[in-house]
Amino acid sequence: MVQSMTAFASATRTGSFGTLSWDLRSLNHRYLEVQLRLPEVLRSIEALLRESLRQNLLRGKVDGSLRLDESGADSSLQIDGKRADELIAVAREIAGRCQQAAPIDPLQVLAWPGVLKTRSQHPRILTEAALAAFEQALAELQETRAREGAALVRLLDERLDAIETEVAKLRECLPQMLYDWRQKARERLNELQISIDHERLEQELALLAVKSDASEELDRLSIHTQEIRRVLHGTGAVGRKLDFLLQELNREANTLAAKAFDPRSSQTAVNLKVLIEQIREQVQNIE
Repeated sequence: MVQSMTAFASATRTGSFGTLSWDLRSLNHRYLEVQLRLPEVLRSIEALLRESLRQNLLRGKVDGSLRLDESGADSSLQIDGKRADELIAVAREIAGRCQQAAPIDPLQVLAWPGVLKTRSQHPRILTEAALAAFEQALAELQETRAREGAALVRLLDERLDAIETEVAKLRECLPQMLYDWRQKARERLNELQISIDHERLEQELALLAVKSDASEELDRLSIHTQEIRRVLHGTGAVGRKLDFLLQELNREANTLAAKAFDPRSSQTAVNLKVLIEQIREQVQNIE
C-alpha cells in the first residue's frame, strides 16, 4: 500500500512517574532520517526507538519529541555531588582568571545538565510507559501515512486517466492531422506556380510525415502510464520508482512537443507536461 511521508501523531501516558507525552512528525525525504529528543533519564531507550522506526518506516524525515512532566509524580530530587563539585571547581578556576568575577550562583549550578536529578521510585515503569506510548504514536503515524497515501493514489489515478485521455484523443486525430498537413504543403507549392518533380515531392512529403509521426511517442506514453499505475497499486516503497518513470514520461512529452506540427498536437504536449508536473509534485510525498 502506498504511504505518504507527511504525517503527525501523538500519545500520552500518565502514572506514578508523572506524564509522558510523545510527538512524532514525518516529512518527505530521500532517505529515512530520524531525530529524537528525549529526557536525560530515558536516553537509554534511544537505540530501541531508532530500530523500531527503521523496521516500520522506509523513507521520510522523522522528528520525535518526548516530554516528561513530573509534577505530582512519586519522585524526589537528588544532587549529583561529584558533578556539582567538578562544575564549581571549574567555575572557580575561570573566576580566578577574570577580574571582578561575579560570585557563583547556586541556582545556575543546579540548572547545569546532570547536576540535579529526579530519583523515580519506579524507573522500570517509566521506561515501559515511554516505550508503550511510542508504539501507540508510531501506529497512529503509520495509519495517518496510509490514509494520506490512499488519498494520493486517488488523485494520481485521476491525473493518469487524464493523460490516457489526451493520448487517445491525439492518436485518433493523428492520421487526419498528417493528411491535412500534406494537403496544405501541396496547396502552398501550387500557389508558388513553379515546376516541380511530383514524384520527388511525394518522397519528401512522405519523409517529413515519418519524421513528424508521433505514434511511437504515444505508444511509449501509454506504456509508461500503465507501468506507473501498476507501481502505484503495488506494495513497498514506490516513490523512487515513480520518480524514474515520471522522468521517462516527461521525456516522451518533450519529444512529442518537438515533433508538433499542428496546434492540436502542440496543445496535447502542453497538457501532458502540466499533468506530469502535477503528478511529480504529489509523488514527492510518497514513501
